Amino acid sequence: MNDTATKEPAPAFTRVMLKISGEALMGDQGFGLHPPTVQRIAREVKTVHDMGVEICMVIGGGNIFRGLQGSAQGMERTTADYMGMLATVMNALAMQSAMEELNIHTRVISAIPMDEICEPYIRRRAVRHLEKKRVCIFAAGTGNPYFTTDTAATLRANEMACEAIFKGTKVDGVYDKDPVKYADAKRYDRVSYDEVLQKHLGVMDASAIALARDNHLPIIVFSLDEPGGFKGILAGEGTYTTVHD
Repeated sequence: MNDTATKEPAPAFTRVMLKISGEALMGDQGFGLHPPTVQRIAREVKTVHDMGVEICMVIGGGNIFRGLQGSAQGMERTTADYMGMLATVMNALAMQSAMEELNIHTRVISAIPMDEICEPYIRRRAVRHLEKKRVCIFAAGTGNPYFTTDTAATLRANEMACEAIFKGTKVDGVYDKDPVKYADAKRYDRVSYDEVLQKHLGVMDASAIALARDNHLPIIVFSLDEPGGFKGILAGEGTYTTVHD
């Protein structure tokens, strides 16, 4: 029998950044972490890891604390942003625990040193982890206030020489308007960085899009709620939007 008939196609990328929001870890709750949801996302990541793909992750902190909201309620912005960074570390540790239950070696790497619970960010060491097929979860944003985790994900993706950013959301791509509110919303298969900025399509914040554009780093927007969606895209299937030149 010919073995090539059953062989899976080679993945489209060999090293990727997966960016998910903190809210993705809430499940149906209004706040905090929902362990079954964290475990489900970990299983999705495992299917891609099993393909031999090297995976970086950045997880937001909005399920615990969002700096902008704290600032809007009168808190000093820098303090609020640092609190948001600490929330991302909590999410990263939860994801690390779920990943290691699946026997995937995972490292949480923080932009703010917390030696007792995670590694400090050292680029060469992080690259070595990826080469050893460990999943690297980058926490605490860029380590600076006024920058979102979208920007942190794009920065780390460039530093790690990732070939694409996968932005996991609740919808299966980028639409011209909110598909939850408008039945006639149209999905883009492909859209340019400049179009995203000009039309305020809300893929990521403007600085993250500009950083991706300047380094020709494609952003793939897909639904994290679609079982097998992450693996499907790497195998050349599924529904998604690519943001590129």
